[in-house]
Amino acid sequence: MEVYRLWWLHDARWYQGVASRFGQEAANEINAEAMRFVAARVGKQVARAHGEPVARADSATLAKLYERCADIMFPNELRDGGVTALDDELLELTMRQNFAVVMVRMAGSLDGYQCPCTEIHAGWSDGLGVTLTENRATGCLRFGDPECRLLMRVAAGEGN
Repeated sequence: MEVYRLWWLHDARWYQGVASRFGQEAANEINAEAMRFVAARVGKQVARAHGEPVARADSATLAKLYERCADIMFPNELRDGGVTALDDELLELTMRQNFAVVMVRMAGSLDGYQCPCTEIHAGWSDGLGVTLTENRATGCLRFGDPECRLLMRVAAGEGN
């Protein structure tokens, strides 16, 4: 767990350094790009471990696979949330605690910070081999909401 804490401390400091030298827009863009890259790797790892074509999985199984992706990137000690299948195509990810937001707030960069959550979900989906037709936030801790709420709709025929 200490490795995660130190890595996230490094990440927050890196973000702050890029923001101060090149602007927060550049820091947000590079952060989102890097997070999507890592997320795609994690999605591929989870898909390989699943052993079956993920696109044919039902929505409850997809929710578990996305939850596994989240567990790998953000262990429960650093987040509080989960992924739920709302229907055959719609998944909802919730987080009541987000370590990244805490670290960015502590670094004094929260005002201009843009959460890369949808890019992370897009990366997981790329790695899992799942097409999203909707990927959006409906609530965010960064804006003072009680939890992050993110919707991911899988393409028809996937997750059914």
